[in-house]
Amino acid sequence: MSSGSNGAKPRLACEIAADRVLVGRLGEGGRSLEACAARELAPGSVVPDLVEGNLRQREAVREAVYEALSSVAGRTHDVIAVVPDAAVRVVLLEFDTLPSDSEEAASVVRFRMKKSLPFDVDKARVSYHAQKSNDGVRVVAAVALASVVEDYEVAFRDAGFSPGVVVPSMLAALGAAEAERPTLVVKVDARTTSIAILNANQLQLFRTLENTRGVTITGDQLAEDIYPSVVFFQDTYHLNIDKIFVSGISDVGSAAPALRSQTGAEVEELVAASQLGVSTGGSVPRWRMAAVVGALIS
Repeated sequence: MSSGSNGAKPRLACEIAADRVLVGRLGEGGRSLEACAARELAPGSVVPDLVEGNLRQREAVREAVYEALSSVAGRTHDVIAVVPDAAVRVVLLEFDTLPSDSEEAASVVRFRMKKSLPFDVDKARVSYHAQKSNDGVRVVAAVALASVVEDYEVAFRDAGFSPGVVVPSMLAALGAAEAERPTLVVKVDARTTSIAILNANQLQLFRTLENTRGVTITGDQLAEDIYPSVVFFQDTYHLNIDKIFVSGISDVGSAAPALRSQTGAEVEELVAASQLGVSTGGSVPRWRMAAVVGALIS
């Protein structure tokens, strides 16, 4: 969801989550972060939602964004803004063909989603990416109410930064995943569990589930939540999951046996220690940084 910036990709990324603000600055090599920071938010400061205003304590959010970004930004003011998954609807759409003209194609995508949204698509921001498939074109579309996106953008601008790109958290996190073979990516946050399955580096399934347990969810509970998506993928594509990446929980090792029992797949943390870089010094838990890292290194 571009906000109109035509410059180079920002080297800063900042995620506004339901419970905290997380930021990172990309290192010169482009494969790891050279600095990161976080600021906690009081409960209720951000309430992710598709139709209601998300920022319930605007000044507190602005202050957290300013403090976190200022601590790592240097002279840079352009930033990739990462917003909660619950604030954006991400859908996969199948088409036989799409118009070659981008504006016409966008209109077709909007029309296709018109009846499936809890708000008027004409009042929404829509961004899409077309992937060729065996049967035509598969479109990954992200749509959010314009007023919801603008609330987040204003928080960045009021803090003195320019959100040139706005992206939902899970789509940002996928930038950290290598997925030549069928790969399941699971990202837990305070309110949602997002699930994506990729193969040949193309997105083939995407779901965002309500998560009432937050980041304290157990491995057995997580395995139970993702099981229907795994079965759907296997039945639809006649493929087995080869690898599972997990982020958003502090102890992936304790969750691995339950996840592995369903698929037989290897289970790893989505963010590798090398991607945070040696100079970050462990200042922010690695398991919370998937969206920021993915947004920057993709």
